[in-house]
This record gives sequence, structure tokens and C-alpha cells, in this order.
Amino acid sequence: MAKQDPRVEVREKTVSFRGYFQVDLYNLRHRRFDGAWSEVMSREVFERGHAAAVLPYDPMRDAVVLIEQFRVGALAAGMEPWLTEIVAGIIEPGEDPADVVRREAVEEAGCEIQNLESIGKILMSPGGCSETLTLYCGRVDAGDVGGLHGLAHEHEDIRAFAIAAEEALAKLAAGDYVNAALVMALQWLALNRETLRRKWRE
Repeated sequence: MAKQDPRVEVREKTVSFRGYFQVDLYNLRHRRFDGAWSEVMSREVFERGHAAAVLPYDPMRDAVVLIEQFRVGALAAGMEPWLTEIVAGIIEPGEDPADVVRREAVEEAGCEIQNLESIGKILMSPGGCSETLTLYCGRVDAGDVGGLHGLAHEHEDIRAFAIAAEEALAKLAAGDYVNAALVMALQWLALNRETLRRKWRE
């Protein structure tokens, strides 16, 4: 947890569950907007670490590189479990997010990031999860992208493919994409695409 905020009083913090992920139980109170203290409340926080993700973009071909893989959370939600996503990975302690996305681009999509443009650092579900996502757009050559990728010891089975940016944005507008990181990255690309093309084609 970050440094103590004087507007929040954590009475107790315990680990409720520790497995592949962790759940912490907080007993706390916080300052209300009227200046008074709230009642003491119990809140569980899902600790899954912090992540970094990148939308690989080829400015010469005006194409993005996307991946597809199985996601158990989508299965549990009753949705299509094979999701179209962008390249992403967990940030290990002391690791730079930019290094994470460069490594993961090779492992998950078989492409190398040439330049990175920061999109931002985003809380993914702050009502019950501490996870942040550091999001980038990365310049790549999408000419030879394709095939199956991933690390066997992490049970990864990832299909990578290139798609015209115009087509990807049309699918976004049609509601075909449900992965949050992909949606945010494509929305950013829609706003910054022409500027980025000029910058990366110089």
C-alpha cells in the first residue's frame, strides 16, 4: 500500500486468501465530503499485481497488431472466453513498465517495439482491486506478424495477427471488442492516429 493518507484510517489489514492471486481485508474509515469521519467499514481488495500493455501500431501500413487468447474471467462472466486483446504483462517488483511491454511484444506477438508513446496509467477496477495498467502505443513493423506464440510454462496459447487500423476502429465502433485495455488503446489511437503517423514516418 502507498504512504498513509491522513484522510484514511486503516484500523486493520489482514490477508483473507493467498493463492495465484491474493485478497486482503481492510477495516477502515475515511473522511467524508462534509469533513466528518465515516463509520468503520470492511472492504476486501483483490491484489493481482500491476500490469503494462501496449498497442503495437505500424504507421507505414496503418495497421495494429492484436492477439487472441483464452480468458477464464470471461468464461466465468458467461461471455466468449477467447478474447481479442493487446499485448500485456505483469510488472515484477523493480521492473520498468516499458521493459515489460517490449519483452511481452516479442513473447506474445513475435514483434519488436521500435518506439513507445505513453497513453497513461489507469486504475482498472478500483472499487475492489488495486491493479493499475500502464498503457502504451508502440511502433512496430507488422509485415511478418502472425502465428502462435506464448510461453509453454505459463500455459499461454496466443494467436497474433495484424489488422488494418480502419478495420479495428470499425470493430470498436460496432462493439465487437470487450477487453478494456484494447478498447482504451484503440480509442486513444482514434484521437492520435494522424499525429502519430506523421511523427513515426519522419
